[in-house]
Amino acid sequence: MDIKSFKGALNQIAEERGISPEKVIETIEAAIATAYKKDYGQKGQKIKAKFNPVSGDVKFWQIKLVVDNGMLYTDEEIEEMKERKEIPQDEARAGEEPPKKYVFNPEKHIMLADAKKDFPKIKAGEDIEIPLISKQDYGRIAAQTAKQVILQKIREAEKETISLEYRSREGEIVSGIVQRIEGHTVFVDIGKTLGILNRDEQIPGEFYRPSQRLKLYIMKVEDTPKGSVVMLSRTYPKLISKLFELEVPEIASGTVVIKAIAREPGFRTKIAVVSNEQGVDPIGACVGQRGTRIMAVINELGGEKIDVISFDEKPEKFITNALSPAKVVSVQVEDKNTAIVFVPEDQLSLAIGKDGRNVRLAAQLTGWKIDIKTSETPTEENEGEDKGAERTLTPSDSEGKTNPSASSGRAKKARKTKKAKEVGTDGEAVEAEPADNPTDENK
Repeated sequence: MDIKSFKGALNQIAEERGISPEKVIETIEAAIATAYKKDYGQKGQKIKAKFNPVSGDVKFWQIKLVVDNGMLYTDEEIEEMKERKEIPQDEARAGEEPPKKYVFNPEKHIMLADAKKDFPKIKAGEDIEIPLISKQDYGRIAAQTAKQVILQKIREAEKETISLEYRSREGEIVSGIVQRIEGHTVFVDIGKTLGILNRDEQIPGEFYRPSQRLKLYIMKVEDTPKGSVVMLSRTYPKLISKLFELEVPEIASGTVVIKAIAREPGFRTKIAVVSNEQGVDPIGACVGQRGTRIMAVINELGGEKIDVISFDEKPEKFITNALSPAKVVSVQVEDKNTAIVFVPEDQLSLAIGKDGRNVRLAAQLTGWKIDIKTSETPTEENEGEDKGAERTLTPSDSEGKTNPSASSGRAKKARKTKKAKEVGTDGEAVEAEPADNPTDENK
Protein backbone atom coordinates (compact mmCIF):
# COMPACT_ATOMS: atom_id res chain seq x y z
CA MET A 1 0.00 0.00 0.00
CA ASP A 2 1.21 3.49 -0.87
CA ILE A 3 0.81 5.08 2.57
CA LYS A 4 1.52 8.59 1.31
CA SER A 5 -1.20 8.42 -1.34
CA PHE A 6 -3.54 6.82 1.15
CA LYS A 7 -3.06 9.65 3.65
CA GLY A 8 -3.66 12.21 0.92
CA ALA A 9 -6.90 10.52 -0.09
CA LEU A 10 -7.91 10.23 3.58
CA ASN A 11 -7.42 13.96 4.21
CA GLN A 12 -9.20 14.87 0.98
CA ILE A 13 -12.28 12.84 1.91
CA ALA A 14 -12.30 14.33 5.41
CA GLU A 15 -12.09 17.88 4.04
CA GLU A 16 -14.70 17.45 1.32
CA ARG A 17 -17.20 15.74 3.58
CA GLY A 18 -16.55 17.95 6.58
CA ILE A 19 -15.76 15.04 8.91
CA SER A 20 -12.67 14.27 10.96
CA PRO A 21 -9.91 11.92 9.64
CA GLU A 22 -10.45 9.73 12.72
CA LYS A 23 -14.07 9.20 11.65
CA VAL A 24 -12.92 8.19 8.18
CA ILE A 25 -10.50 5.66 9.68
CA GLU A 26 -13.32 4.22 11.81
CA THR A 27 -15.34 3.83 8.62
CA ILE A 28 -12.47 2.03 6.90
CA GLU A 29 -12.06 -0.32 9.89
CA ALA A 30 -15.77 -1.21 9.78
CA ALA A 31 -15.49 -1.91 6.05
CA ILE A 32 -12.41 -4.13 6.44
CA ALA A 33 -14.09 -6.05 9.26
CA THR A 34 -17.13 -6.62 7.03
CA ALA A 35 -14.91 -7.86 4.18
CA TYR A 36 -13.00 -10.20 6.54
CA LYS A 37 -16.24 -11.69 7.84
CA LYS A 38 -17.51 -12.13 4.28
CA ASP A 39 -14.53 -14.22 3.17
CA TYR A 40 -13.09 -15.75 6.34
CA GLY A 41 -15.67 -15.42 9.11
CA GLN A 42 -18.69 -17.40 10.21
CA LYS A 43 -22.33 -16.43 10.37
CA GLY A 44 -23.16 -14.64 13.60
CA GLN A 45 -19.59 -13.56 14.34
CA LYS A 46 -18.80 -10.03 15.46
CA ILE A 47 -15.48 -8.95 13.95
CA LYS A 48 -13.43 -5.94 15.01
CA ALA A 49 -10.62 -4.49 12.89
CA LYS A 50 -7.89 -2.03 13.86
CA PHE A 51 -6.17 -0.17 11.04
CA ASN A 52 -2.75 1.48 11.46
CA PRO A 53 -2.59 4.44 9.01
CA VAL A 54 1.19 4.77 9.49
CA SER A 55 2.23 1.22 8.59
CA GLY A 56 -0.91 0.11 6.76
CA ASP A 57 -1.24 -3.04 8.94
CA VAL A 58 -4.62 -4.36 10.03
CA LYS A 59 -5.36 -6.53 13.07
CA PHE A 60 -8.57 -8.49 13.68
CA TRP A 61 -10.43 -9.72 16.75
CA GLN A 62 -13.61 -11.68 17.34
CA ILE A 63 -15.87 -10.11 19.97
CA LYS A 64 -17.79 -12.39 22.32
CA LEU A 65 -20.17 -11.54 25.15
CA VAL A 66 -19.52 -13.25 28.48
CA VAL A 67 -22.72 -14.82 29.83
CA ASP A 68 -23.77 -17.02 32.73
CA ASN A 69 -26.74 -19.36 33.12
CA GLY A 70 -28.96 -16.57 34.46
CA MET A 71 -28.53 -14.63 31.21
CA LEU A 72 -29.66 -17.48 28.94
CA TYR A 73 -33.12 -18.65 27.98
CA THR A 74 -34.01 -22.15 29.14
CA ASP A 75 -35.28 -24.74 26.65
CA GLU A 76 -38.82 -24.37 28.07
CA GLU A 77 -38.76 -20.60 27.56
CA ILE A 78 -37.53 -21.02 23.98
CA GLU A 79 -40.38 -23.48 23.23
CA GLU A 80 -42.96 -21.07 24.69
CA MET A 81 -41.59 -18.24 22.55
CA LYS A 82 -41.81 -20.42 19.44
CA GLU A 83 -45.47 -21.18 20.21
CA ARG A 84 -46.16 -17.42 20.54
CA LYS A 85 -44.15 -16.85 17.35
CA GLU A 86 -41.81 -14.49 19.16
CA ILE A 87 -38.21 -14.01 18.09
CA PRO A 88 -35.75 -13.57 20.95
CA GLN A 89 -33.67 -10.40 20.69
CA ASP A 90 -29.95 -11.12 20.37
CA GLU A 91 -28.48 -7.63 20.35
CA ALA A 92 -29.41 -4.18 21.53
CA ARG A 93 -31.08 -2.04 18.90
CA ALA A 94 -30.20 1.61 18.39
CA GLY A 95 -31.38 3.70 21.33
CA GLU A 96 -32.54 0.64 23.31
CA GLU A 97 -31.18 -1.18 26.31
CA PRO A 98 -29.52 -4.57 25.75
CA PRO A 99 -31.75 -7.62 26.26
CA LYS A 100 -31.71 -9.26 29.67
CA LYS A 101 -31.58 -12.80 28.27
CA TYR A 102 -30.02 -14.43 25.22
CA VAL A 103 -30.21 -17.61 23.19
CA PHE A 104 -26.71 -19.05 23.44
CA ASN A 105 -24.71 -18.82 20.22
CA PRO A 106 -21.07 -20.03 20.39
CA GLU A 107 -20.08 -17.46 17.74
CA LYS A 108 -21.42 -14.59 19.82
CA HIS A 109 -21.30 -15.79 23.42
CA ILE A 110 -18.91 -17.49 25.80
CA MET A 111 -19.70 -18.94 29.22
CA LEU A 112 -18.23 -17.16 32.21
CA ALA A 113 -16.35 -20.26 33.39
CA ASP A 114 -14.63 -20.65 30.00
CA ALA A 115 -13.80 -16.97 29.74
CA LYS A 116 -12.11 -16.92 33.16
CA LYS A 117 -9.51 -19.39 31.95
CA ASP A 118 -7.91 -16.67 29.82
CA PHE A 119 -9.37 -13.61 31.59
CA PRO A 120 -9.49 -14.30 35.34
CA LYS A 121 -11.02 -10.91 36.24
CA ILE A 122 -13.75 -10.97 33.60
CA LYS A 123 -17.38 -10.57 34.67
CA ALA A 124 -20.69 -11.60 33.11
CA GLY A 125 -22.01 -8.99 30.69
CA GLU A 126 -18.56 -7.87 29.52
CA ASP A 127 -16.99 -8.42 26.11
CA ILE A 128 -13.78 -10.25 25.37
CA GLU A 129 -11.59 -9.89 22.27
CA ILE A 130 -10.17 -13.06 20.76
CA PRO A 131 -7.30 -12.38 18.27
CA LEU A 132 -7.74 -13.66 14.71
CA ILE A 133 -5.25 -14.35 11.93
CA SER A 134 -4.85 -11.31 9.68
CA LYS A 135 -5.69 -11.73 5.99
CA GLN A 136 -4.65 -9.59 3.05
CA ASP A 137 -6.48 -11.11 0.08
CA TYR A 138 -10.21 -10.57 -0.36
CA GLY A 139 -12.61 -11.60 -3.06
CA ARG A 140 -14.56 -9.36 -5.39
CA ILE A 141 -17.80 -9.66 -3.41
CA ALA A 142 -16.05 -8.83 -0.14
CA ALA A 143 -14.38 -5.79 -1.73
CA GLN A 144 -17.70 -4.59 -3.15
CA THR A 145 -19.34 -5.03 0.26
CA ALA A 146 -16.54 -3.06 1.91
CA LYS A 147 -17.03 -0.26 -0.61
CA GLN A 148 -20.74 -0.07 0.16
CA VAL A 149 -20.02 0.01 3.90
CA ILE A 150 -17.53 2.85 3.45
CA LEU A 151 -19.99 4.94 1.44
CA GLN A 152 -22.80 4.30 3.88
CA LYS A 153 -20.70 5.04 6.98
CA ILE A 154 -19.31 8.23 5.45
CA ARG A 155 -22.83 9.44 4.63
CA GLU A 156 -23.95 8.71 8.18
CA ALA A 157 -20.92 10.51 9.64
CA GLU A 158 -21.54 13.47 7.32
CA LYS A 159 -25.19 13.74 8.38
CA GLU A 160 -24.23 13.51 12.04
CA THR A 161 -21.62 16.27 11.64
CA ILE A 162 -24.10 18.51 9.81
CA SER A 163 -26.74 17.89 12.46
CA LEU A 164 -24.39 18.85 15.28
CA GLU A 165 -23.18 21.94 13.43
CA TYR A 166 -26.63 23.34 12.72
CA ARG A 167 -27.96 22.45 16.16
CA SER A 168 -25.29 24.75 17.56
CA ARG A 169 -26.50 27.47 15.18
CA GLU A 170 -30.16 27.38 16.16
CA GLY A 171 -31.39 30.94 16.71
CA GLU A 172 -29.03 32.45 14.14
CA ILE A 173 -29.63 33.66 10.60
CA VAL A 174 -28.11 32.03 7.56
CA SER A 175 -27.81 33.08 3.94
CA GLY A 176 -29.16 30.56 1.46
CA ILE A 177 -30.04 30.08 -2.19
CA VAL A 178 -33.40 28.68 -3.27
CA GLN A 179 -32.67 25.36 -4.95
CA ARG A 180 -36.12 24.03 -5.77
CA ILE A 181 -39.78 24.50 -4.92
CA GLU A 182 -42.12 21.55 -4.37
CA GLY A 183 -45.71 22.64 -3.87
CA HIS A 184 -45.66 25.14 -0.99
CA THR A 185 -42.34 23.90 0.39
CA VAL A 186 -39.13 25.70 -0.53
CA PHE A 187 -35.78 23.87 -0.34
CA VAL A 188 -32.89 26.23 0.36
CA ASP A 189 -29.19 25.46 -0.07
CA ILE A 190 -27.60 26.78 3.15
CA GLY A 191 -24.12 25.39 2.57
CA LYS A 192 -23.54 21.81 3.68
CA THR A 193 -27.15 20.76 3.51
CA LEU A 194 -30.62 21.77 2.35
CA GLY A 195 -32.92 23.65 4.69
CA ILE A 196 -36.71 23.47 4.49
CA LEU A 197 -38.91 26.58 4.43
CA ASN A 198 -42.48 25.44 5.05
CA ARG A 199 -45.53 27.43 4.01
CA ASP A 200 -46.27 28.53 7.60
CA GLU A 201 -42.80 30.10 7.86
CA GLN A 202 -43.02 31.99 4.55
CA ILE A 203 -43.85 35.69 4.39
CA PRO A 204 -47.40 36.11 3.01
CA GLY A 205 -47.34 37.40 -0.53
CA GLU A 206 -43.63 36.70 -1.00
CA PHE A 207 -42.72 34.72 -4.12
CA TYR A 208 -39.65 32.52 -4.42
CA ARG A 209 -37.73 31.47 -7.49
CA PRO A 210 -34.74 29.15 -8.02
CA SER A 211 -31.31 30.77 -7.52
CA GLN A 212 -32.86 33.53 -5.36
CA ARG A 213 -30.68 34.48 -2.38
CA LEU A 214 -32.40 34.89 0.99
CA LYS A 215 -31.57 35.39 4.64
CA LEU A 216 -33.39 32.96 6.90
CA TYR A 217 -33.72 32.21 10.58
CA ILE A 218 -32.69 28.73 11.76
CA MET A 219 -35.63 27.57 13.86
CA LYS A 220 -34.51 24.06 14.84
CA VAL A 221 -33.01 20.81 13.60
CA GLU A 222 -35.49 17.91 13.49
CA ASP A 223 -34.55 14.23 13.41
CA THR A 224 -36.42 12.23 10.78
CA PRO A 225 -36.04 8.63 9.53
CA LYS A 226 -34.08 10.04 6.57
CA GLY A 227 -31.76 12.07 8.77
CA SER A 228 -31.68 15.50 10.34
CA VAL A 229 -33.61 18.33 8.69
CA VAL A 230 -32.92 22.04 9.23
CA MET A 231 -36.17 23.99 9.61
CA LEU A 232 -35.99 27.62 8.43
CA SER A 233 -38.23 30.64 8.89
CA ARG A 234 -38.82 34.03 7.28
CA THR A 235 -41.60 35.06 9.69
CA TYR A 236 -40.01 34.58 13.12
CA PRO A 237 -39.76 37.96 14.97
CA LYS A 238 -36.14 37.38 15.96
CA LEU A 239 -35.22 37.45 12.28
CA ILE A 240 -35.73 41.22 12.54
CA SER A 241 -33.33 41.62 15.46
CA LYS A 242 -30.69 39.47 13.74
CA LEU A 243 -30.95 41.53 10.55
CA PHE A 244 -30.53 44.73 12.57
CA GLU A 245 -27.46 43.22 14.24
CA LEU A 246 -25.92 42.81 10.79
CA GLU A 247 -26.73 46.36 9.69
CA VAL A 248 -26.35 48.33 12.95
CA PRO A 249 -22.95 48.11 14.69
CA GLU A 250 -24.41 49.69 17.84
CA ILE A 251 -26.83 46.77 18.24
CA ALA A 252 -24.11 44.19 17.53
CA SER A 253 -21.87 45.77 20.20
CA GLY A 254 -24.67 46.09 22.78
CA THR A 255 -24.73 49.89 22.86
CA VAL A 256 -28.30 49.85 21.54
CA VAL A 257 -30.65 47.09 22.75
CA ILE A 258 -33.87 45.89 21.13
CA LYS A 259 -36.26 45.53 24.06
CA ALA A 260 -39.36 44.23 22.25
CA ILE A 261 -40.54 43.21 18.80
CA ALA A 262 -44.08 42.93 17.43
CA ARG A 263 -44.48 41.67 13.89
CA GLU A 264 -47.11 40.82 11.33
CA PRO A 265 -44.97 39.27 8.59
CA GLY A 266 -45.24 40.91 5.20
CA PHE A 267 -47.10 43.95 6.51
CA ARG A 268 -45.57 45.78 9.43
CA THR A 269 -43.16 45.45 12.33
CA LYS A 270 -42.62 47.57 15.42
CA ILE A 271 -39.42 47.39 17.46
CA ALA A 272 -38.68 49.17 20.73
CA VAL A 273 -35.05 50.19 21.26
CA VAL A 274 -33.10 51.79 24.09
CA SER A 275 -29.53 53.07 24.40
CA ASN A 276 -27.14 51.94 27.13
CA GLU A 277 -24.80 54.87 26.56
CA GLN A 278 -25.55 58.51 27.07
CA GLY A 279 -25.40 60.55 23.89
CA VAL A 280 -26.31 57.67 21.56
CA ASP A 281 -29.64 58.07 19.79
CA PRO A 282 -31.09 54.54 19.52
CA ILE A 283 -33.62 55.41 16.81
CA GLY A 284 -31.07 57.31 14.76
CA ALA A 285 -28.61 54.43 15.03
CA CYS A 286 -31.21 51.98 13.68
CA VAL A 287 -32.41 54.27 10.89
CA GLY A 288 -28.91 55.30 9.76
CA GLN A 289 -27.87 58.21 7.59
CA ARG A 290 -30.71 58.96 5.18
CA GLY A 291 -32.33 55.70 6.25
CA THR A 292 -29.68 53.46 4.72
CA ARG A 293 -29.57 50.96 7.58
CA ILE A 294 -33.27 50.43 8.01
CA MET A 295 -33.81 50.35 4.24
CA ALA A 296 -31.36 47.46 3.98
CA VAL A 297 -33.53 45.49 6.44
CA ILE A 298 -36.75 46.51 4.71
CA ASN A 299 -35.42 45.45 1.31
CA GLU A 300 -34.36 42.08 2.73
CA LEU A 301 -37.93 41.57 3.96
CA GLY A 302 -39.49 42.48 0.61
CA GLY A 303 -40.68 45.98 1.57
CA GLU A 304 -42.20 45.18 4.99
CA LYS A 305 -42.73 48.43 6.91
CA ILE A 306 -40.71 48.84 10.13
CA ASP A 307 -41.45 51.33 12.92
CA VAL A 308 -38.58 52.01 15.30
CA ILE A 309 -39.75 53.52 18.58
CA SER A 310 -38.08 54.51 21.83
CA PHE A 311 -38.57 52.19 24.80
CA ASP A 312 -39.64 53.76 28.10
CA GLU A 313 -40.11 52.27 31.56
CA LYS A 314 -43.24 54.38 32.10
CA PRO A 315 -46.23 52.58 30.55
CA GLU A 316 -47.93 55.83 29.53
CA LYS A 317 -44.90 57.04 27.60
CA PHE A 318 -44.18 53.60 26.11
CA ILE A 319 -47.78 53.21 24.88
CA THR A 320 -47.68 56.71 23.40
CA ASN A 321 -44.51 55.85 21.51
CA ALA A 322 -45.87 52.49 20.39
CA LEU A 323 -48.90 54.12 18.70
CA SER A 324 -46.61 56.26 16.55
CA PRO A 325 -47.11 57.84 14.03
CA ALA A 326 -50.48 58.76 15.56
CA LYS A 327 -50.51 61.68 18.00
CA VAL A 328 -51.80 60.81 21.47
CA VAL A 329 -53.52 63.33 23.76
CA SER A 330 -53.30 61.30 26.97
CA VAL A 331 -53.03 57.75 28.31
CA GLN A 332 -55.04 56.50 31.26
CA VAL A 333 -53.62 53.35 32.88
CA GLU A 334 -56.16 51.05 34.54
CA ASP A 335 -56.16 47.70 36.30
CA LYS A 336 -55.57 44.33 34.62
CA ASN A 337 -52.91 45.69 32.29
CA THR A 338 -55.41 47.82 30.43
CA ALA A 339 -54.83 51.34 29.15
CA ILE A 340 -57.26 53.85 27.65
CA VAL A 341 -55.69 56.10 25.03
CA PHE A 342 -57.26 59.41 24.01
CA VAL A 343 -56.44 60.67 20.53
CA PRO A 344 -57.76 63.61 18.46
CA GLU A 345 -60.61 62.64 16.19
CA ASP A 346 -58.56 63.26 13.06
CA GLN A 347 -55.88 60.86 14.40
CA LEU A 348 -58.23 58.00 15.18
CA SER A 349 -57.88 56.16 11.88
CA LEU A 350 -54.10 56.63 12.00
CA ALA A 351 -53.94 55.24 15.54
CA ILE A 352 -56.02 52.23 14.53
CA GLY A 353 -54.12 51.62 11.32
CA LYS A 354 -55.18 49.64 8.30
CA ASP A 355 -57.18 46.58 9.42
CA GLY A 356 -56.41 47.61 13.02
CA ARG A 357 -52.76 46.71 12.52
CA ASN A 358 -51.19 49.75 14.26
CA VAL A 359 -53.05 49.36 17.55
CA ARG A 360 -52.74 45.58 17.46
CA LEU A 361 -48.96 45.72 17.06
CA ALA A 362 -48.72 48.41 19.76
CA ALA A 363 -50.59 46.11 22.15
CA GLN A 364 -48.26 43.20 21.33
CA LEU A 365 -45.19 45.40 21.68
CA THR A 366 -46.12 46.90 25.06
CA GLY A 367 -47.95 43.92 26.53
CA TRP A 368 -50.90 46.16 27.40
CA LYS A 369 -54.52 45.91 26.27
CA ILE A 370 -55.15 49.23 24.55
CA ASP A 371 -58.58 50.87 24.10
CA ILE A 372 -58.56 53.95 21.90
CA LYS A 373 -61.06 56.78 22.43
CA THR A 374 -61.43 60.03 20.58
CA SER A 375 -60.96 63.31 22.39
CA GLU A 376 -61.09 66.97 21.45
CA THR A 377 -58.25 69.38 22.22
CA PRO A 378 -57.24 68.58 25.80
CA THR A 379 -58.77 70.92 28.34
CA GLU A 380 -59.79 70.56 31.95
CA GLU A 381 -63.38 70.05 30.81
CA ASN A 382 -62.79 67.21 28.37
CA GLU A 383 -60.30 65.41 30.56
CA GLY A 384 -63.19 64.28 32.75
CA GLU A 385 -65.51 61.34 32.38
CA ASP A 386 -68.09 63.04 30.23
CA LYS A 387 -65.78 63.75 27.30
CA GLY A 388 -64.49 60.21 27.21
CA ALA A 389 -68.01 58.86 27.33
CA GLU A 390 -69.06 61.03 24.44
CA ARG A 391 -66.58 59.52 22.04
CA THR A 392 -66.04 55.91 23.08
CA LEU A 393 -67.44 52.68 24.34
CA THR A 394 -66.18 50.41 27.04
CA PRO A 395 -65.07 46.90 25.97
CA SER A 396 -68.35 45.43 27.31
CA ASP A 397 -70.33 47.63 24.92
CA SER A 398 -68.56 46.51 21.76
CA GLU A 399 -71.82 45.41 20.12
CA GLY A 400 -72.79 48.98 19.27
CA LYS A 401 -74.57 50.04 22.50
CA THR A 402 -73.93 53.36 24.17
CA ASN A 403 -71.92 53.59 27.35
CA PRO A 404 -74.37 53.02 30.22
CA SER A 405 -72.26 55.16 32.54
CA ALA A 406 -72.98 58.32 30.53
CA SER A 407 -75.36 60.57 32.50
CA SER A 408 -78.37 62.34 31.08
CA GLY A 409 -76.42 65.60 31.25
CA ARG A 410 -74.27 64.48 28.34
CA ALA A 411 -77.30 64.51 26.05
CA LYS A 412 -76.96 68.26 25.59
CA LYS A 413 -73.83 67.76 23.53
CA ALA A 414 -75.00 64.63 21.74
CA ARG A 415 -76.25 66.61 18.75
CA LYS A 416 -72.73 67.87 18.13
CA THR A 417 -71.14 64.46 18.53
CA LYS A 418 -70.69 61.93 15.77
CA LYS A 419 -71.17 58.25 16.37
CA ALA A 420 -68.88 57.09 19.16
CA LYS A 421 -66.10 54.72 18.37
CA GLU A 422 -64.20 52.21 20.43
CA VAL A 423 -61.13 50.29 19.43
CA GLY A 424 -59.79 47.31 21.36
CA THR A 425 -56.56 45.41 20.89
CA ASP A 426 -58.21 43.50 18.05
CA GLY A 427 -58.15 46.72 16.04
CA GLU A 428 -61.87 46.68 15.17
CA ALA A 429 -63.66 50.04 15.41
CA VAL A 430 -67.25 49.66 16.67
CA GLU A 431 -69.77 52.38 16.00
CA ALA A 432 -72.22 53.21 18.77
CA GLU A 433 -75.70 54.51 18.26
CA PRO A 434 -76.04 58.24 19.06
CA ALA A 435 -77.52 59.21 22.39
CA ASP A 436 -81.27 59.48 22.71
CA ASN A 437 -82.78 62.67 21.35
CA PRO A 438 -82.56 65.09 24.26
CA THR A 439 -85.39 67.33 23.04
CA ASP A 440 -87.91 65.60 25.24
CA GLU A 441 -85.71 65.96 28.26
CA ASN A 442 -85.06 69.65 27.70
CA LYS A 443 -88.64 70.61 27.08
